[in-house]
Amino acid sequence: MQDNRKREIRIKADCFRKKCNVSRYGIIDLFKECEQSGYKLLRYPLGENADLGFTLKKDNDTIIFTNTCSRVSREIFTLAHEIGHVILHLEEEPSFIDNHITITGKSTDDKEQEANYFAACLLMPADDVGRFIDLEIGNFERNGLSAMDIARMMSEFNVSFDMALNRLESLGKIDPNQKLILDNERIEMKVGNLLRSVGGNARLNVPSNVIDIPYEYIDYVIYNYNHNAIPRETLEKVLACYRLSLEDISDRLIEHDEVEEDLDDLIGGLDE
Repeated sequence: MQDNRKREIRIKADCFRKKCNVSRYGIIDLFKECEQSGYKLLRYPLGENADLGFTLKKDNDTIIFTNTCSRVSREIFTLAHEIGHVILHLEEEPSFIDNHITITGKSTDDKEQEANYFAACLLMPADDVGRFIDLEIGNFERNGLSAMDIARMMSEFNVSFDMALNRLESLGKIDPNQKLILDNERIEMKVGNLLRSVGGNARLNVPSNVIDIPYEYIDYVIYNYNHNAIPRETLEKVLACYRLSLEDISDRLIEHDEVEEDLDDLIGGLDE
């Protein structure tokens, strides 16, 4: 990625971040900021091996989905990545689907790399990382960073251990050998233990399994059901999230034979 493009992305990430409610260092609740920005955010536990997130434009809505079977810190990064797609790319392409390859930076696709860079700049701006090290880490120049320091950074910036290490390396705060040592410390001590030892937010390291669906999503699900894209069982599951039954929306349903295929997927057909 060229330096001038990186600068453009940093400017856009900083512009979005300035609209957010920020603590001493990190964005307090990126999920809330996403909704307040006018995006339709869907959070649902699709499963550990399913896609991590997607972004698409449907009519006048910008829809972002995150899989709540991911650790919360990973889900936050996924959301930041999807916001990056919205701001950087959605005018050029109508949708993006992201998995472990695109989110972890293993993809060679330019747009995926740009979305990851946007997410890193949004969650851990270089100035704030430098300020954290200057104010919170004693004798950094002499002693460097410990795994417990990274755990504190996780809690302050609401990021994963891996994301903190990658960002620190990209900013030149640690070298590849130091990154390997810290990663080995993480494996030995376990992230949950590290977070608890520094009084950090241990919830970052576990999935939330939250179901959070905008009320307007009912329209999408009814549309998919009426067009044979999802079975009745899926429709009933979605309605249950809103504490509704089939009787409550019976006047909006077109009765038809159930589809035979197993299409029990809440995101099916949204891009039609």
